[in-house]
Amino acid sequence: MAEGSADPVITGVDSGDGRISTREAARRLGVKPETLYAYVSRGLLGSRRAVGGRGSTFDPAEVAALARRGRPGPPESPAGPAGGVAAGWAQVRTGITLIDPDRYYFRGVDAVALAEAYAYEEVAEWLWTGVLRRGVRFTAPPQQLAAARRAAGSLSADCGPMDRLRIAVIAAATADPLRFDLSQEAVLGSARSLIPTLVDALPPAGVPHRGGGPLAARLWSRLTVRAPDEASLRVLDAALALLIDHDLAASTLAARVAASARAHPYAVVSAGLGALDGPLHGQASALAHRMLAEVLERGSAGPVVAEHQRAGQLIPGLGHRVYRGEDPRARLLLTLLGRVPAAADALAAARDVVATTARHSPLHANVDLALGVLSVSSGMPVEAGETVFAVARTAGWIAHALEEYGERPLRMRPSGSYDGPRPDQPLP
Repeated sequence: MAEGSADPVITGVDSGDGRISTREAARRLGVKPETLYAYVSRGLLGSRRAVGGRGSTFDPAEVAALARRGRPGPPESPAGPAGGVAAGWAQVRTGITLIDPDRYYFRGVDAVALAEAYAYEEVAEWLWTGVLRRGVRFTAPPQQLAAARRAAGSLSADCGPMDRLRIAVIAAATADPLRFDLSQEAVLGSARSLIPTLVDALPPAGVPHRGGGPLAARLWSRLTVRAPDEASLRVLDAALALLIDHDLAASTLAARVAASARAHPYAVVSAGLGALDGPLHGQASALAHRMLAEVLERGSAGPVVAEHQRAGQLIPGLGHRVYRGEDPRARLLLTLLGRVPAAADALAAARDVVATTARHSPLHANVDLALGVLSVSSGMPVEAGETVFAVARTAGWIAHALEEYGERPLRMRPSGSYDGPRPDQPLP
């Protein structure tokens, strides 16, 4: 018997209640018994223990329905027929973001061009609906905002903004009695209220921005005591728009898995925030921030780059696994940062890092380096880049949740390849 198969006894006789045996169900589907049990583990079929506890029985109508849909590919296969779990897991169909070797697009429109022309909220609406709403502003409902502020404010003073965002999402969910309504209208209503709630729940670093103005201005006042100029706010708003989505990054995949299980949008965002918490994803900009601060302190990128290489560490903010050349998001942000007088020193440090590394490795700046320049030059904390990323990407997670709500539930259920002790082991 193949490893991972379940029942040692397989009979071909139908049970007295009209259910069919494992052997018969496998025959009707044209698969091996072990593949049949993989379907059960992935939620495609229900099974019931046979009388006497030996073997399983199956509903013939459910087996017939699966046969009509076309059986999924086996767990070890990278893809099965269209609509199957294996195919859905290996390659998720999405109409949100397309990434090319040197460009990326939101619903077919160049994402950098969108970020240059429109504000974050406008780009979010485009991503969600395919309709551009000029001048749209997101507003936090008073009751929801009060709950989020109480929860975020209850944390100790040494907690960073990301900790406060995570707890604010949970608190905001408790104040939304309609969170379990997964219709598009309800989900979009939750998204339009959640994003400003997250921003406004953060304690102000300086003079808080008053009124329901652009989200970038409200977020700025939560990240630095410095008063913003128009050019600096333009950089932050462009960063939010550029970071809304980037196909199936780790956090987005986590969000889609939650949506596949029909988690409500707040839980979807919580799943995304959980996957974001790591040095290889959300925290990458913090590493770039620290490196740039050290370059500025020491006056040159040379010794800083040398120490990273000596320790066997990658140089933060350089290279990207998707883009062959410069990250298009970094290209726009670094251009905009060039118009901010206060960013001149940090921008020069970033260019020094790129030039120093380029002597041996043809690596280009990525968006994390640009976020590092923004946070260092604006007097923001080291977690600022991750906070900008999380707020921006919340809109993308919601867009993917909306897509996933329209798919078959629980389709993102891969099958594990068991390599533990062979059964039957003695009772410990």
